[in-house]
Amino acid sequence: MTRPRKPSNLMWQRLFRHLEGISPTRQGQLRDMVVQGVIDGLLQPGEALPSSRVLAESLRLSRTTVSLALQALSDQGFLTAKPRSGYFVSDAASTSVARSVDTKQDKTAQTHANMWQHRLQFQPSTQRNIEKPKDWQQQPYPFVYGQFDATQFPFRNWRRCILESIEARSVRVWAPDHIDQDDRALIEQIHSRLLPARGIWVERDNILVTSGAQQGLFLLAQLLMGKDTSVGIESPGYPDARNNFELRTQKVHNLDVDDQGLVIDAKLNCCDYVFVTPSHQCPTTVTMSMHRRHQLLEQAKKNNCVVIEDDHESELNFSAQPMPALKSLDTEQRVVYIGSLSKTLAHGLRLGFVVASSELIKELRALRRLMVRHIPSNNQQVAAGFIAHGFHEAHMRNLIKSYKERANTLKIALSKYAPQLHFNPAQGGSALWVTGPKGLDTTHLSLDLHQRGVVIEPGAVFYPHTGHACASMRVGYSSIPADKIDAGVQLIAKALR
Repeated sequence: MTRPRKPSNLMWQRLFRHLEGISPTRQGQLRDMVVQGVIDGLLQPGEALPSSRVLAESLRLSRTTVSLALQALSDQGFLTAKPRSGYFVSDAASTSVARSVDTKQDKTAQTHANMWQHRLQFQPSTQRNIEKPKDWQQQPYPFVYGQFDATQFPFRNWRRCILESIEARSVRVWAPDHIDQDDRALIEQIHSRLLPARGIWVERDNILVTSGAQQGLFLLAQLLMGKDTSVGIESPGYPDARNNFELRTQKVHNLDVDDQGLVIDAKLNCCDYVFVTPSHQCPTTVTMSMHRRHQLLEQAKKNNCVVIEDDHESELNFSAQPMPALKSLDTEQRVVYIGSLSKTLAHGLRLGFVVASSELIKELRALRRLMVRHIPSNNQQVAAGFIAHGFHEAHMRNLIKSYKERANTLKIALSKYAPQLHFNPAQGGSALWVTGPKGLDTTHLSLDLHQRGVVIEPGAVFYPHTGHACASMRVGYSSIPADKIDAGVQLIAKALR
């Protein structure tokens, strides 16, 4: 680990001035400065402080004031005095600091919170989000949805594409500022390979690259929705979509879902926009029937409504003939399509795309420019090469084979050890939506299971606030090896008993 640089005189001066006023005396201010230096990592255990003469000259204090402050810190255990060598940060300094500054930090934090509270237009930190234990990767049975599995990642092929992207001719292409433009190679691959596979034929100016599907949702919400906009969303449904829409409007309507997907009923009549995940509904995994798809488009035309289609995990389909995308059936530009490479390659890649009319893409591009200008071009170029070489298709075949095996193993284990749990017979994806008996609270169950080394996702976050216990949960299989699924389900069954 790299050792922090010793604070310069200028840094001491700025830190000292920064704390001015917190303590009523210069001695107290100097003591706070040393304590803050430890908190910020500027001073490490065993590190020497400047001499009292240097500190006094740097901070324009008397040597007496400095000497008294350093002696007080030594008495409190923050510093250790060594004859003829000066003062050093004690080994126990971090612990001592934590004890001594907790109250002060709490008061400071509260002061800052009060200062900003009336300035905030909204508080996204208060929204409910999907949460995963920070240590889920260290747990032996991570039934976590859609996370990166290193055993499945095509490192060799990805490395080849990275090496191609750092050749001189490639660097000349991606290194300059593209202002608001996307990498031409990636747009070409999306246009000619990814979208036709979903039955979608559009022009290149109908495509915008985004930082994952979530940025696409954020851009659409910012551009299209206001306080009087009426938006329909599946319930249960994708929490990040609901959160994005609720930042813009209070008129978010919950639409029912059954075993054929979104229910087409009178609730849609008041909607300006409808958000759907027809390929594998989030989170129930059901696939919207072809009849429902046509019904939805007819209803959208009748109500002059726009449909936002998140083609959630469409590539992960166990059927030889997957359903065509809703966008492929659209003849009136009423469907805005959101796709993602992050879910199938790696979530950390953060690459997605929006497909819509050229007029809408033009405005989305201008809005994205205000946020990030464009998505990192080197990442776009690597992804483009990965698709162009056929590596993406090969990777998808391997993933589908592996996920199908894991899904079957999970279904067999659930039926064997926990027959009281019902699950939807998913046609693909990377998780099962599992519902327990009435009265089961999967939030409490998840906490119990975490103590046993099992990680599942409680289902309450996918519903609007109800105040009732949720008996459903999402049990993922993309991050757990097939040979651990059986033992993990046995622990789930034991916890249920």
